[in-house]
Amino acid sequence: MEYKSIACIADETPKAQSTYKALTAKYTLTNDPHSADIIIVLGGDGFMLHCLHEYMQLDKPFYGINCGSVGFLMNEYRDNDLYSRLASAKTEVITPLQMIAHARDGKSEHALAVNEVSLLRSSKQVAKLRISVDGMVRIPELSCDGVLLATPAGSTAYNLSVHGPIIPLGSGVLALTPISPFRPRRWKGALLSHKAIVRIEILDPEKRPVNAVADFTEATDVVSVEISEAGEKGIKLLFDLGHSLEDRIISEQFTP
Repeated sequence: MEYKSIACIADETPKAQSTYKALTAKYTLTNDPHSADIIIVLGGDGFMLHCLHEYMQLDKPFYGINCGSVGFLMNEYRDNDLYSRLASAKTEVITPLQMIAHARDGKSEHALAVNEVSLLRSSKQVAKLRISVDGMVRIPELSCDGVLLATPAGSTAYNLSVHGPIIPLGSGVLALTPISPFRPRRWKGALLSHKAIVRIEILDPEKRPVNAVADFTEATDVVSVEISEAGEKGIKLLFDLGHSLEDRIISEQFTP
């Protein structure tokens, strides 16, 4: 597919800025995502997540060029054949999670998460959580540092660091993963349908306060959190042929 107008957004790091200067000197690029057909993001995975949250409502494809460290959501930098690379890139659609967090003061926080929604204890006391899936209580009391629900795209991030499973794109499942569980000690998490509605209640929130985080958005001192897939919010990411996000997720499962 050919794109008539291409926007380019760069992180403030020296590498991203130098890449921006090189590309804008060679190609006709705009700095206005709203008027463009596609958005090029120069930076690392963190900056890409920031841009996805900032511009996902525009419903335009994103093409990342890695100017950071890991670059799991990005493509390799090359200053040649940009137009042809964009035209032949493979599209991966990522559906974020929707978090509704209810706080002790009665306020509610709504936020989207591309990677995961995590609940984390915010004091020296262990958190105690009740977990329900589709209206059925599955764990009456989980003593832990926290718990998270990850998308396939986010399964190789924080979820993997706390020993959660890597999930292939298109599998139709989400990963519910405990963080440092104490009891039940042998519960290692669960794979849920992407249509599942997860409700997490904080037991004794005054003594054992918990915060909820959806990517960058944090709700403090919560008493309950509902998490579900935001089905109407599909985000289009573009990847060079042979280096798709799906290929990377599969390869990650065989990385020593």
